[in-house]
Amino acid sequence: MAEQLRTPAGNPKCYSPLPVILFLTMLVLVLFGYGVLSPRSLMPGSLELEAHTAVRDPGGLQSVPLPRMVYPQPKILTPCRKDVLVLTPWLAPIIWEGTFNIDILNQQFRLRNISIGLTVFAIKKYVAFVKLFLETAEKHFMVGHRVHYYIFTDQAAAVPHVALGAGRQLSVLEVRAYQRWQDVSMRRMEMISDFCERRFLREVDYLVCTDVDMKFSDHVGVEILSPLFGTLHPAFYGSSREAFTYERRPQSQAYIPRDEGDFYYLGGFFGGSVPEVQRLTRACHQAMMMDQANGIEAVWHDESHLNKYLLRHKPTKVLSPEYLWDQQLLGWPPLLKKLRFVAVPKNHQAIRNP
Repeated sequence: MAEQLRTPAGNPKCYSPLPVILFLTMLVLVLFGYGVLSPRSLMPGSLELEAHTAVRDPGGLQSVPLPRMVYPQPKILTPCRKDVLVLTPWLAPIIWEGTFNIDILNQQFRLRNISIGLTVFAIKKYVAFVKLFLETAEKHFMVGHRVHYYIFTDQAAAVPHVALGAGRQLSVLEVRAYQRWQDVSMRRMEMISDFCERRFLREVDYLVCTDVDMKFSDHVGVEILSPLFGTLHPAFYGSSREAFTYERRPQSQAYIPRDEGDFYYLGGFFGGSVPEVQRLTRACHQAMMMDQANGIEAVWHDESHLNKYLLRHKPTKVLSPEYLWDQQLLGWPPLLKKLRFVAVPKNHQAIRNP
């Protein structure tokens, strides 16, 4: 019923509700149209933003479902490890068991669809270690991610066939052998730098450079990946800088004074993004060539130059000795919750000499 109002003359006047109804109808249509036709609502997948995210692959952007994750809340007032240093003075994490959640990391790296290159040198008698190295890598190294093994060798026909999982491949890169094992060790920097330019920059996102006379014995995954990482030497992780076996002769490009040094890094496990590894290996090779021209050889060859580089160019992650250990020589201290990558027992003299 229309509302009655009295005019000055006292006669009632009726007002129809039609204009009010029309106004409300138009308001509803406008609001609905904004919700349906707004640019945000027209974005593909906008109704699924909580369940999907966009990642880039070679063909462009694609939507990847993100499963809901349930994990313990990080506790600001409860440190993950109280017995070891977990952060360097330049704020690089030191990776120990108990300092990371691999499920979270795996999800984050899968969103980026990364690929990892793993380089080893199997020169002369060292080709005998390839089979065990690859078999254990298939069980423990970067499981669930794309991996490309690069085997540098002077004996391509001797590289054994090992069944590889989905998304994993192997390339044999033929290189020359050198008479001295020291030269083989030092030339690794040159070869890695060279192949960064020739192949690695196009084929993988990260490089992990290791020794071949080793085996994987536990998980080694994306927790190690960073623009530039080095690994603490198992013999020196608890030592003072004065005890480190740095190159101490000022004539060498690898020279480090006794009052300098953060950690002692080993030459058998380092890596990072391909551009960073290229910069590292190129700089170390150039420094070794300068030493050679001046008639000097660093005390621990490429490892000495690696330590000089990582002193001047701080790594963005540091791996604990869990990531390279010699159980035969050092046992298994309680500090190490896991031994992930361990030396294969061998006679060094017999392997190194012709």
